[in-house]
Amino acid sequence: MSDARGIELYDTTLRDGAQQEGISLSLEDKLAITKLLDGLGVDIIEGGYAGANEKDDEYFVRVRELDLEHAQIAAFGSTRHANIECKDDQSIVALVASRAPILTLVGKASSRQVRTVLETTLEENLAMIADSVHYLKSLGRQVFFDAEHFFDGYLEDAEYALQSLRAAKDAGAERIVLCDTNGGTLPHEVARITAEVREELGEDTVLGIHAHNDTETAVASTIEAVRAGARQVQGCINGYGERTGNANLISVIGNLNLKMGIQAIDPEKLGTLTSVANHVSEIANRRPFPYQPYVGVNAFTHKGGLHASATAKAAESYQHIDPSIVGNDTRVTVSELAGRGNIRLLITKMGLNDVLDANAERDIVSEIKHREALGYAYERAEASQEILVRHRVKGYQRPFELIDYVVIVEKGGRKSYGTGWRISEDPHSVLSEATLKVRLEGHVRKAYAEGNGPVDALNRCLREVLHETYPEIDDIELTDYKVRVVNETVGTGAAVRVEIESAAGGQVWHTVGASTNIIQASWEALADSVEWWLNRELSGSTSANGC
Repeated sequence: MSDARGIELYDTTLRDGAQQEGISLSLEDKLAITKLLDGLGVDIIEGGYAGANEKDDEYFVRVRELDLEHAQIAAFGSTRHANIECKDDQSIVALVASRAPILTLVGKASSRQVRTVLETTLEENLAMIADSVHYLKSLGRQVFFDAEHFFDGYLEDAEYALQSLRAAKDAGAERIVLCDTNGGTLPHEVARITAEVREELGEDTVLGIHAHNDTETAVASTIEAVRAGARQVQGCINGYGERTGNANLISVIGNLNLKMGIQAIDPEKLGTLTSVANHVSEIANRRPFPYQPYVGVNAFTHKGGLHASATAKAAESYQHIDPSIVGNDTRVTVSELAGRGNIRLLITKMGLNDVLDANAERDIVSEIKHREALGYAYERAEASQEILVRHRVKGYQRPFELIDYVVIVEKGGRKSYGTGWRISEDPHSVLSEATLKVRLEGHVRKAYAEGNGPVDALNRCLREVLHETYPEIDDIELTDYKVRVVNETVGTGAAVRVEIESAAGGQVWHTVGASTNIIQASWEALADSVEWWLNRELSGSTSANGC
């Protein structure tokens, strides 16, 4: 930890974050996230629970092959079990075998937990902590102590909670981490208790904070702990973690660097914050949270005409920072309620003032109102907004143009394109296939594909027909697909709105289509998504949120 920085970032996304329901990281996923965290400037990356499974054990082998520029790797494990010597304890043996330079030990700091969960004596628990730290230190390792259930334990029995910390410190632990394991301690209590612990253990003790988010205050608790003297902060990217998650390290970094003047990461790295958050979301197969502070696609979005107008004159009017500092961008949503001021700001942001005629603003507003009457909604579909505006530019060349498509959805067997009769024993099996023709660089290109459904088949066709000319299309992932009936009273003849969320290269964007035919609505949203990405790639733009 640099004295100039005064703070140390400890990321536990690969262990605690991976415990969130729905997240399952492969070995390659964990290595990819490790490189992202290292590039961001995280000091310590907790790779996993040593000895818990083959994947985590293999991680500690493979991570040594990475050429990390900044981060150190930590292995997580528990103190020895009751009445067992360290050299014979499986958890301790696994920690040693990990060969990680930093070993993080978790031990009980709550007298109630010792009695009811460990079912051992208070004295034996203190011996377990001291023995484990001393043993690992004797092998030349750095040892951190995570005091599990510390805040609850302190409120129940402060003296014993402090004894657990002293046992670890006296045995040589370099970091004493105060854990709000159940996430129920409010920030003012965290601040008070952290200050009291600092006074008890002395200023030479490096305290850490590990907060869970069960009361929606994990970030606030982390900040309060830092104000009270904690010098290590633990958390997860995007606030992942079991139950309601851990402290969101993205927000913690933003608050420390930009609001408190504490250099959690190099200021030059702040511009990658949004990209890292989105990349980790992609790897974890989780949709980026659009309302996430600092990095969410809506974090600097302005819908109301008053806000948009004021933002155009002075960006700080309704934004607490310049979003570009964290790699994000200002967005102005365009809808049927939007005035020309919103459109003017969008055109300016796209750099098209000089290539659109004087009537463009009026015509675009009119077009949006017409389309939204048909069922479109551009409020969240910022990529479709941009495509709509670009199509007004004289001489604009689309990367591709649709000629036609044929989509067949059939249940049962038939002879199809010479491939023989398709007979499935699955009573729910449905065949979806598509044929697509597009005009590309002056030539007609055609592709055929099968898919899990008609939209998937069209998507596969489009990728196949464009791949040779635009290999960048392979980077796009469709991360969400939503369908909404616009006018329910019409029944099966109602118009539907399709919204697609796409991601690639740390960017996330949204597109929309609408029609009484769900396949046509899907095609419009899909085509906008691909056209938007190709425009960005071909122009070399690096906007983090596609807005």
